[in-house]
Amino acid sequence: MRSHLLNDTTAEHYRRSVTEGVERVAAKLATTERPFTGVTVDALYPLIDRIDLDRPLHDTGAVLDELDEVYLRDAIYFHHPRYLAHLNCPVVIPAVLGEAVLSAVNSSLDTWDQSAGGTLIERKLIDWTNERIGLGPHADGVFTSGGSQSNLQALLLAREEAKTDSLATLRIFASEVSHFSVKKSAKLLGLGQDAVVSIPVGADKRMQTVALARELERCKESGLVPMAVVATAGTTDFGSIDPLPEVAALCDQFGVWMHVDAAYGCGLLASLKHRSRIDGIERADSVTVDYHKSFFQPVSSSALLVRDADTLRHATYHAEYLNPRRMVQERIPNQVDKSLQTTRRFDALKLWMTLRVMGADGIGQLFDEVCELAAEGWKLLAADPRFDVVVEPSLSTLVYRYIPAAVTDPAEIDRANLYARKALFASGDAVVAGTKVAGRHYLKFTLLNPETTTDDIAAVLDLIAGHAEQYLGDSLDRAS
Repeated sequence: MRSHLLNDTTAEHYRRSVTEGVERVAAKLATTERPFTGVTVDALYPLIDRIDLDRPLHDTGAVLDELDEVYLRDAIYFHHPRYLAHLNCPVVIPAVLGEAVLSAVNSSLDTWDQSAGGTLIERKLIDWTNERIGLGPHADGVFTSGGSQSNLQALLLAREEAKTDSLATLRIFASEVSHFSVKKSAKLLGLGQDAVVSIPVGADKRMQTVALARELERCKESGLVPMAVVATAGTTDFGSIDPLPEVAALCDQFGVWMHVDAAYGCGLLASLKHRSRIDGIERADSVTVDYHKSFFQPVSSSALLVRDADTLRHATYHAEYLNPRRMVQERIPNQVDKSLQTTRRFDALKLWMTLRVMGADGIGQLFDEVCELAAEGWKLLAADPRFDVVVEPSLSTLVYRYIPAAVTDPAEIDRANLYARKALFASGDAVVAGTKVAGRHYLKFTLLNPETTTDDIAAVLDLIAGHAEQYLGDSLDRAS
């Protein structure tokens, strides 16, 4: 069994095995014609359930054959131009190469004596991101598993900086379309979901700062403590960007921690054309970025950035076996001192490889392309009488719904849109997402693939209309 351990004596075995796996995936990518096969849970579950994990196959080729049957064949492929659903991006090759390197070396980014150069590479990328944001000379941060963890840690820091022992008095302010992790974080931090004050948005799906000011004033008058305002730079449903300069001014006025959830909109940090859309982000106390959304990185690759490095002390604990206090005096850089995690992958390497091969402008160009594609998609939807589109995109998301000419019952229209999405997914021809707007069911394109074209968008809209019309026709037949 030692022959399977990766070391100096098995380097050739490693090379052959990984090459065989890469060749399988490359062949699959080259021949994938649809983003999904349409396989059902009932069809796939028995294939996996029958596998006896206590009886290994003892052969890499045989395992890859099996893997093709239970995973590769029916995986949902985000690289396909008609995958238009969630915030999943196709990935760039330098980052995939970085993934291969970091998995093999297997550095853990908690302490210097487990990562050395990896520690400094991550710190360099944190500094680079902070410079892009404009957080100033005392900024710092740490890589995380994703936006939810970054938001949790940011709100932990805000809670501690609020300096009150009465958690019940703390309040967080976020727009009604902010990410669910804000409420989840409040619960995990002992505040309860009621601690989150929902601020209404306008027709553009951006936080209404007049309403925010009113709620902040009401909070003070009630003897409560405004702990944080969470502004979103790229909401999950609409890609909308809250008015960051106005939010920052209110945070200054009321002395409130400003957190910007830019998990989606962080791609604008590299944009060649649209960086100004997130002006004001430089005034934040903390920022969430997800490189695995709009920097075209494999999951996971994310970070939390803070204006004041000292605030990260609220996540610091010292263990004698790991990061004793003496290491601080010895100026040994341990990333665990500012992370919620202990053992942690060297995910920063993927972004490092991407920047060293493609450069930031290369990333920005790709993100600009999908933003411009969304603008063209908006024009298509706005001109198509079959569809109602909610809001002009700030990033690369379009929310819309099919509106049949002969049906006026909103509930029946809801059912037609739900059916169309389900039928489209089952066909495997395309994958789209869904959400609710004002209690009604809508469909959603999240455009993160520069290979997607307006022809793809038009074709998928035709498919959706066809499925919806089929449902309505069948519904009329059943009614008669």
